[in-house]
Parts: sequence; C-alpha cells; structure tokens
Amino acid sequence: MGAHRRVTGEIMIQPDPLVIATLDRLLTAQCPAEVISAAEDGEWPATLWQSLEETGLSRAWVPEALGGSGASLADGFAIARLAGRYAVPAPLVETLLAGHLLSVAGLAPPAGPLTVAPVDGNAILHISAAGGFEGRVRRVPFIRSASHVVSTIETADGIGLALFDDSAWRVNESAGAVPGLDADASFSGKPVAIADGSEWHDTMLLMGAAVRAQQIAGALEFLLTQSTEYAKTRIQFGRPIAKFQAVQHNLAVLAGEVAAAGAAADSAMKAIVHHGVDTPSAFVAVASAKIRAGEAAGAGAAIAHQVHGAIGYTREYSLHQRTRRLWTWRDDFYSERVWATRLGKHICQQGADNLWPLLTSI
Repeated sequence: MGAHRRVTGEIMIQPDPLVIATLDRLLTAQCPAEVISAAEDGEWPATLWQSLEETGLSRAWVPEALGGSGASLADGFAIARLAGRYAVPAPLVETLLAGHLLSVAGLAPPAGPLTVAPVDGNAILHISAAGGFEGRVRRVPFIRSASHVVSTIETADGIGLALFDDSAWRVNESAGAVPGLDADASFSGKPVAIADGSEWHDTMLLMGAAVRAQQIAGALEFLLTQSTEYAKTRIQFGRPIAKFQAVQHNLAVLAGEVAAAGAAADSAMKAIVHHGVDTPSAFVAVASAKIRAGEAAGAGAAIAHQVHGAIGYTREYSLHQRTRRLWTWRDDFYSERVWATRLGKHICQQGADNLWPLLTSI
C-alpha cells in the first residue's frame, strides 16, 4: 500500500487511490445518518466495524509482521480524512493511532476496537500504591466500546506508554462531548504491556493532533458540499437562497476555510512523512495545522449553520453530526490556543537565524 511519485528529484508520498476508493465506498454504503444517530444512542455499529476490520483499514499503520496492513503514513492520514467526512461513529481513527503507537514501541496491537488517552493532553496515569496505575481521564473517545486503551503513564524514566485492557477502567457517568461516543473514565489497574524510555506524551500529542487536523478537514469538506447543495434547493422569497449575495459570500468564505484546513493538514502529514514526527519541522507543521484547522472548524461550523437555519440544529440531521465533532476535535490533543503558545515558544527558542531555514524545510 502507498503510492510513491518522484517530482523534481524528491519523493512525494501520496495515499494509495485504492485505499481511498475502498473506504469511500464502504462508508457511503454503511455509514448513513441513521447509523450515526443510533451509535450516539448507545447502539454499537457492529456491521460497520466488522467491515472496517475485514478490510484491514483499522490497522493500516500496523506492520504486516505485527498483524496489520503495513500501509504508509499517507494512507493512514487519508483514512482519517475520510473518517472525519463521514463522521464514523466507531474508533477507526483511534484504533489506527493506537496501533501506530504500539507498533513504534515494538508491541503487537491486540484484536478489537482500541482507543487512546488522554486526548485533552493533560492527564497522565500515575503509579498507584498497589503497583499499578491510576487516575481520572476526561473525554476518552469510544471508551464504552473499546477493548483496550493505549495511554501515557508516569514512569521513573519519564513518560511511558501503556496498554490497558477493559478490566483497568470504569466509565464514569458523564454525557461526554458527543453523547454515547466518549466519556470520562477512572483507571486503576496494571497494564498488559508497557513501553518506557521515551517521551511518549509528545509523540501521542503530535500524531493525535495531526490526525484530528485531517478529520476536521474532512468534516469541513462535507459541510461545504452539504451547505452548497442546500442553498441551491432552499427557496426563500421566490428563489433559491444561493442567489442571494450574502449567502454566496458566506459560502465563498466557507470554501476558503475548507481549503486552508486541508492544506494545513496535508502539510503536517508531509512533514511527518519526510522528516519524522520527532523533528522541529514536524512540530511546526503539526502545530500550525492544528491551529489553522481549529480556527476553520469554528468559522466553518458557524457559516454552515447560518446557511441551514433551524434544520441544521436537528440532532439527527447530518450537518449537526459533523459540527458537534468539529467542536470536540478542535480541543482534542490541545486546542489552537495551547498550540499557538507552544509554537511561539518553540520559534523563540530556535532563534531568529533559524526561523527561515525551519519554515522552508516544511
């Protein structure tokens, strides 16, 4: 998997068109608004998840030697983009990310749906008196349906990575940002496996922010298409609202936000592919992508709801299913405000002489 194309002496890595086409067809057929609403009401989308598992897309970033598909990084980011566009109500992206982290640590990912914690970038599980790890973690995605969680932990060497099975946590009674799909959880138990000796906190944050930027870009693409089609068919004062200059202006602004978010997300993907996630170039690209995607999520959701009016706020309507996720994803793995602060400090630490070489390396 993963197509390579050489341009002007450089290798430009593009996602495999077969991966994109396969997932697009699958989600078109099996991820309608009704399935998303049912999942938010607590019904596990068993058919959808089984199909995702059978295609190997949920473990695209796991090498074949560890039981995965061995797809390229570009393929995985393309999967995240489509998952955002279709608002997949299952931990496709979380299983993808968890599998990648475990594979980098040399651990074979277990079967079943996986998730990662923390997504708010703050909580790290601490060593308990019983010799395990404990702590309360907010907004864990798909914690109710996950068989295992990959989480950062506090170790003697710094921040480690641990794999917990579902006996190690208890789901708290919290509605979550997206009802039925995430919740707070209290951990107390010993992990199945541990990988230490590295700053896993930053690795998870950067990869998590990069995939969330792709999901935001995908959801915004859906908003633009849906808002444009709605404006063409919604009649007001005897003509489609798409004929009104104010609506045209708003749709043009929305298109600009979609393009900016997509370009920033792809820039982060390319920086990770070409330089590695633990490099200054990748840090700047990922931080910039999460900042720009977060800004686009806020502005884009507002415009889409303006165009749709009251119907856009209907819970079962597919627009609202995306915008609720956009508001959540912009805060996952740090909000744009936190990333802006981190990016500013990073640039200052690099020094004025290194700014231009750093920017041109992305």
